[in-house]
Amino acid sequence: MANEINPAPVKELGGYQHMRRMVLAVLVVVLFAALLFGQSTFPPETPVHETIEMFGVLLIFLGVVGRLWSTLYIGGRKSSEVVTGGPYSITRNPLYVFSTIAAAGVGAQIGSFSGIILFALLCAGAFHIVILREERYLKEVLGAPYQAYLARVPRFFPNLSLYQEGDTGSFKPRLLLTTLLDGLVFLVALPVFETIDGAQQSGILPVLFRLP
Repeated sequence: MANEINPAPVKELGGYQHMRRMVLAVLVVVLFAALLFGQSTFPPETPVHETIEMFGVLLIFLGVVGRLWSTLYIGGRKSSEVVTGGPYSITRNPLYVFSTIAAAGVGAQIGSFSGIILFALLCAGAFHIVILREERYLKEVLGAPYQAYLARVPRFFPNLSLYQEGDTGSFKPRLLLTTLLDGLVFLVALPVFETIDGAQQSGILPVLFRLP
């Protein structure tokens, strides 16, 4: 379901969306840099290390698929109407939620429980700033329907009991492709971290810290 209102200028919101992509890109670079010199207290090839890595792979795929699902509903409508169906019925920011899940999966590639938590917190914290700025803008543009949506649906942590199917509006393949390409940066983690593991074990890369 979506509450239609008068079309609003999209230039400013486009700036926030650009900021979101920049935050995502910076986070990925920072996380990669951190993992270059970090290692789990669980040695590579051990069952615990491998299990954590595989769990991380599942989180990455969940994050990528979730971002695509969210884009099917938002489809460029964010600045012109209040989208309340699908993932937007259980959280106001599903794109950020699924990006955080994928970031946790990236952190898991170090084979560490702490990596999962730290990467998720870092990502969620960075996105929180963007979310607050978007909300201020959307309150002005979307008015009462958005205020009602704010009161009903949680900002970040999903409330599954609120789920409603709603409709996806007009499908825009270009936006879906853009979201897919954005999400692929998380999948790059898989071969990269295997290379990092090998370089650390061979002594090419120093291990400066360890995480449990």
